Amino acid sequence: MPTRLFISHSWSYSERYNAMVNLLNNRPYFNFTNYSVPEAKAFGPMARYKMEDELRGQIRPVNCVIIIGGMWANHSDWIKFEMDFANSINKPVLGVRPRGAQVMPVAVAQASDLVVNWNSDSIVAGIRQIT
Repeated sequence: MPTRLFISHSWSYSERYNAMVNLLNNRPYFNFTNYSVPEAKAFGPMARYKMEDELRGQIRPVNCVIIIGGMWANHSDWIKFEMDFANSINKPVLGVRPRGAQVMPVAVAQASDLVVNWNSDSIVAGIRQIT
């Protein structure tokens, strides 16, 4: 059975999201279903409460929420909402330190059950450990 994942991202930083999806797609012996919405399928303008409902619907069924810990995460109300909602319903959160990053944003580290480095073995091992 595939692992159900929500990969948090900002459509303004889609290259990191796409790199994560490609990394996981190319990892042997790991099958996943992606519940997050890529930039190509971005929602149109909507009220905040509707966006929150959309995000809740994407996060509820997953086994794990992945947060890519780029410094932009500290400035995104939506990523904070995703982390807070995942924690409120006891969904495991995996923080991923971006390639070459020395520092993980405090908000991401605190919301994460585990923080790993950016490589497929660490990410998959982390997902398996916390789910």
